[in-house]
Amino acid sequence: MRVLLLSAYDAGSHRYWRRGLEAMCPDWQWTCLSLPPRHFSWRVRGNPLHWALRERHTLEAGADLLIATSMVDLATLRGLVPALAGIPTLLYFHENQFAYPPGRGRHGLLEAQMVSLYSALAADGLAFNSQWNRDSFIAGVAALLKKLPDYAPREAADLLAQKSAVLPVPLLPGAEDRSDFNPWRGQGDLAQRPVRLLWPGRQEYDKGGERLEALLHVLVERELDFELAIVGQAFRQTPEVFKRLSRDLGPRLVHMGWLAAVEDYQHLLAQADIVLATALHEFQGVAVMEAVERGCVPVLPQRLAYPELYPAQNLYASSTDHPDREAVAAADRVVAVTAALKLGEAQVPSVQRFTLDALAPRWRRALCALVGDGESR
Repeated sequence: MRVLLLSAYDAGSHRYWRRGLEAMCPDWQWTCLSLPPRHFSWRVRGNPLHWALRERHTLEAGADLLIATSMVDLATLRGLVPALAGIPTLLYFHENQFAYPPGRGRHGLLEAQMVSLYSALAADGLAFNSQWNRDSFIAGVAALLKKLPDYAPREAADLLAQKSAVLPVPLLPGAEDRSDFNPWRGQGDLAQRPVRLLWPGRQEYDKGGERLEALLHVLVERELDFELAIVGQAFRQTPEVFKRLSRDLGPRLVHMGWLAAVEDYQHLLAQADIVLATALHEFQGVAVMEAVERGCVPVLPQRLAYPELYPAQNLYASSTDHPDREAVAAADRVVAVTAALKLGEAQVPSVQRFTLDALAPRWRRALCALVGDGESR
């Protein structure tokens, strides 16, 4: 199978997904074109212009299957390069532009929504990394079509639903060597040292930095002995809350920022006890899954994709309109998990269904079906 893969906004999670695809189908021939994750609005609209003029030879080289991320303006690209129109195409949604968190506008959001709608209509199949991602996209399309003044066929949402599937991003290997697992984990050990909290996420508005700050304030008020590692990429316009956390947490903050080396990142995961999320915008949360795979107990909001992925005991009550109330609920869960850890009774949920081995058959079947081949070739 010859596969052409297009990633128009090749952020870290998209590169991670690409590596997983190649690992699940190592016998296939992969050709990838990608663009850097910056200038979001221009990247979404400009990718067909660049590829059609600068990469035409690659696009017309012949492929059995085309896989594009939802940031690709697929409808325009297929029009500019007619050779692509005859190739079975899967459009993959790591996220969708209809589930952007409320309360913070983004320039060009409507245009990005329209690009993804046209691309979805132009694709032969759609895949989403979670059911919540799929459902929020279909609902968002339906809501948008109702708002448009006229000549907006509402059946488009149903057509998209019929050709969509859920195919999560697989967890890449990296935790086979368990020798660096936190030596502190075990019955009674938390009586002698702080509980280690981990918050993995990009230092951006949609990951809920202010909600993390509010949670930590409650934990300090309750005199919980804790440490915190914040690991994730920071950008030029980093929200002020992360600067405050760097300044105010003092010795409690044991790490802040990105870790380029996979070994260092895995070591950090192995030393944590609890992995936290406060996100307002999350569709699968691979970073949380990696931490859980390494033995961290998750404490996550009861919203977005988390309820379909984790047991109820790992979720705290979501209250997006009342951050202080949510912070108390999250703190209650952290304190309860810490107590269970001290007794050796905390349970880590399984994420084995998201491993490469578990997901590879599903991915291969879906991709082969798209090209009309019932066998994995």
